[in-house]
Amino acid sequence: MPEIETGGSGEADAPWEYVLHIPHDLRAVTVCRRTVRLILTMHGLIRLTDIAELLAAELVSNAVRHTKGPVALRLRMRAGVLRVGAWDADPEPPQPPPSPDVLTQLTHLEEGRGLALVSSCADLWGWQPLSRSGIKGKYVWGDLVAA
Repeated sequence: MPEIETGGSGEADAPWEYVLHIPHDLRAVTVCRRTVRLILTMHGLIRLTDIAELLAAELVSNAVRHTKGPVALRLRMRAGVLRVGAWDADPEPPQPPPSPDVLTQLTHLEEGRGLALVSSCADLWGWQPLSRSGIKGKYVWGDLVAA
């Protein structure tokens, strides 16, 4: 069952963060999308929901499809920037996204476009090694400027 950790003080402009620990199951992608929509709606950020849902779905889907072990979705708002990220238990860096000309050739495929979509939809994206509960892994994220 997914667990949600929350942080924040309740003030309108105060930073906040949510972490959703999910099972290693592709069905969790739908739970993540709906959770993102609910959280952003509750924080008055409805204009970001479509893109944030897409980022969350691609990042979590990649984590579940290409790794083994636990996965977590993290939403963080600080200084007008929403960070949507996924942590997984594989410390290897993600494969770089294809170039824009290769991406157009991949549009009909079901797989292989995840990070290309993230890089084209996010204002900034990246990854970093990150351990959780003593498990080495990585955190892949995309930023959306809310202002």
